[in-house]
Amino acid sequence: MQDEGRFGYQHLGINPGGSMDPIAAGFANMLVANKSTCAVMELHFPAASLFFEERSIIALTGADFSPFVNDEPVEINSAIIVPENSVLKFTAHKSGCRCYLGVHGGWNAELWLNSYSTNMKVSAGGYAGRSLRKKDVVQVKQSSASFRMTEEFASPHQLIKTDFSHLYSQTKKIRCIRGSEYDWLDNDSKNKFESCAFTITSESDRMGYRLNGDGLNNVNREQLLSTAVTSGTIQLLPSGQLIILMADHQTTGGYPKIAHVISADLPKLAQMHANLDLEFELVTHAEAEEHFVQQLREIQELEQSIKTQLQPYFV
Repeated sequence: MQDEGRFGYQHLGINPGGSMDPIAAGFANMLVANKSTCAVMELHFPAASLFFEERSIIALTGADFSPFVNDEPVEINSAIIVPENSVLKFTAHKSGCRCYLGVHGGWNAELWLNSYSTNMKVSAGGYAGRSLRKKDVVQVKQSSASFRMTEEFASPHQLIKTDFSHLYSQTKKIRCIRGSEYDWLDNDSKNKFESCAFTITSESDRMGYRLNGDGLNNVNREQLLSTAVTSGTIQLLPSGQLIILMADHQTTGGYPKIAHVISADLPKLAQMHANLDLEFELVTHAEAEEHFVQQLREIQELEQSIKTQLQPYFV
């Protein structure tokens, strides 16, 4: 279970967490007429099978794991009516890394420090502070918005569909800004960082993506005091390899921070899985802000379109 994150507690050593891909998670809630603060399920492949005891309105966004409801294929990035006593399952990995499942009303998750996000380090938030397991029963909250459609469907029924793929750059370039220790790299290492491909290793998880590539050389041998880090911070390890901190990152770190992935590219990065190659492109702070603001504008336009399309179905 994840939401937008747990903010305001990093000075206490509690990281924000939250959905790895905030764009996809946000649309999972938009498509089922939820508030943005509602909990969603973050699924990885091979994903779970879920049995719905009651009729529900769901949305699957982000990664495409070939979803089926009662052996009928359903589309991702859609609002779908699921009949009672239905089974949702995922049959094949098509694209992406993380799929988000939203349900109208929102999942009834545990609130901890103003967030439903699961913090498995301290077993708090989400569902008992842990990943979901076989035979877990998850309740759906009651929504203030009433569903107008009284017609019953024996098979899954699609209400609306959206496309937000243009919000993700389609290249393997990950844009970033220079970090405070970027100049600790020698010139050859700077050239490698800006021109060579790096591979996401299988050791990667929600805490960080470990990369494999040409080793980079740190010419400054001073010991670095631990300082604040954030999602997207790129650290240089003693081995010369890189790690990109992700949603479950620690709050401070002592490795050199050579760059930071821009906010607009974090969702794209979250959908990249092990063994994929990526390249870094340095941009200015002004360019990073421009990309983020433009992305927010496009999200707001899509949100308004979704609300308009859903209006006939909800009071």
